[in-house]
Amino acid sequence: MDPTTDNAGYAADPGAARSSLEALRAEIAKAVVGQDPAVTGLVVALLCRGHVLLEGVPGVAKTLLVRALASALELDTKRVQFTPDLMPSDITGSLVYDARTAEFSFQPGPVFTNLLLADEINRTPPKTQSSLLEAMEERQVTVDGTPRPLPEPFLVAATQNPVEYEGTYPLPEAQLDRFLLKLTIPLPSRQDEIDVLTRHAEGFNPRDLRAAGVRPVAGPADLEAARAAVAKTTVSPEITGYVVDLCRATRESPSLSLGVSPRGATALLATARAWAWLTGRDYVIPDDVKALALPTLRHRIQLRPEAEMEGVTTDSVINAILAHVPVPR
Repeated sequence: MDPTTDNAGYAADPGAARSSLEALRAEIAKAVVGQDPAVTGLVVALLCRGHVLLEGVPGVAKTLLVRALASALELDTKRVQFTPDLMPSDITGSLVYDARTAEFSFQPGPVFTNLLLADEINRTPPKTQSSLLEAMEERQVTVDGTPRPLPEPFLVAATQNPVEYEGTYPLPEAQLDRFLLKLTIPLPSRQDEIDVLTRHAEGFNPRDLRAAGVRPVAGPADLEAARAAVAKTTVSPEITGYVVDLCRATRESPSLSLGVSPRGATALLATARAWAWLTGRDYVIPDDVKALALPTLRHRIQLRPEAEMEGVTTDSVINAILAHVPVPR
């Protein structure tokens, strides 16, 4: 076996890893129609070891997207439907008494996976929401004082419905800031919707991705090689200054009551590096920063009530800042 491949035969050199990750779009498109930006965002999050908040109305294939990604990467995935009565132990796992041995044994919860789909995360109380914080930040779960590491890679893809807020518990700013990206999943175009219906009329079963032709095209070794290459992507002082200027401008915007924190600036730099590498460069340019500014920053800022009443959105504020902050040459 070639020494640059892992046990499953996946290429582990950066060039081949990039080609494999680029092939994800075509593979996932066998199951999900017209969501290329969301697929790219999920790949960027995996490269940055970050987590993703998916926002879209029900029925736009958020769950299917995550399942298809896991299948194309040959990663384990689990889904948790968040409800008001969900307890933290339902996610992290708990100690269970075994009468035969007269001992407690740990039964891992669904968080012990590679891709965790936290469906409708804003429907569960803050105590249960916060049970994910340690897992997301420290990549471990502590039960009865014992830390237990999570599998690698590990990504939380949490979904929330943007139009139905009755009976929900909005995520606090501290938890929102833990998500690397917030991706909006739009309704499909007319042609995309026709394609979806045509596939279903031809027998497409979203619960059987193998039958749809989705096959593994990359694996953990590709992700590790890609992460190492992203870490070597060059960032000039001018680009660093540009990221800082953009984030500082959010703190001075009259439309915002909360601007981007230094953690947000670090996240923007990380996602820009990942995007630069995915597009075939070993250095970051201003366009990389602009390309990832909306998904990286939109959930880290907070509108003033009066601006919200005037129809201002977080995306429009970020776009205005991108238009006004000087771009390095």
